[in-house]
Amino acid sequence: MSSATGTATIDFGAVPGSNEASVAVTGQTSILATSKADAFIMADDTTSDHTASDHRYADALMGLTCTTPTAATGFSIHARSLEKLTGTFQVRWVWVD
Repeated sequence: MSSATGTATIDFGAVPGSNEASVAVTGQTSILATSKADAFIMADDTTSDHTASDHRYADALMGLTCTTPTAATGFSIHARSLEKLTGTFQVRWVWVD
C-alpha cells in the first residue's frame, strides 16, 4: 500500500481577498487514480500572514476538498469560504491507496 503526506500553502490573495483558493500537489509518482486524498489544517501551523490562533479557527471559516488524483502526478486542494479571506494558510495533506 502506497501513501504520502505533506504540506501546501493555500493563498486567498490580498485585500479584498477571495472566497476560493486552490493549490496543486504534484510530484506524487506513486499515486493512483483510485487513491484517496484528504486535506486538513493543523492548529499550530503558521504562515507569514496568519498566526497559529488564526489556523485554529480557520476550520470554522473554510472547507477543504481534494480532487480525484491523477495517476503518477498528484491532486488539487480547494478551499472555499462564505466569507472573503485574505493571505496564506498552511494545509496538510495525505493520500493513500
